[in-house]
Amino acid sequence: MPAADRLRLIALDAEDLAVLSAHLQDAVVKTGDMTWLPGQKRFALVLNRFAWEAMERGFRRKKAYQRRRTGLHFDRVASVQSSGIDRAGKDNVLSLLAVQFHESESPAGEIKLVFSGGGTIRLTVECLEAQLSDLGPAWSADHAPRHSVG
Repeated sequence: MPAADRLRLIALDAEDLAVLSAHLQDAVVKTGDMTWLPGQKRFALVLNRFAWEAMERGFRRKKAYQRRRTGLHFDRVASVQSSGIDRAGKDNVLSLLAVQFHESESPAGEIKLVFSGGGTIRLTVECLEAQLSDLGPAWSADHAPRHSVG
């Protein structure tokens, strides 16, 4: 993937974050690849995201299944809380389902990272500032993520 094709997104409101969340659906992340930098008011993580946009171009052909190493960070983070996640196991793999924003007192609010199996990370933020950047070339994935209905 040429550098010009790498995805770079910024989210400054809930609508922007919904787009970012759609691109991150089914990304996998090791707990050791997430960190909070309180001195910088930043929460950062590196994920392997499933490239849903490549499937759209490939009309759902197996050869179009791709993953990309992606950096994601949130700025102006005042606090971080997790629930249902074993942070001690640095190699534990989590599958991200969605990233949500709930405004409290404008522009402050809470960003919630929702993982399969019920795990969540909640970021209390002064305002919504998020940035996603693909870090390198794509690689082939054997399978597309599947979700059960019901």
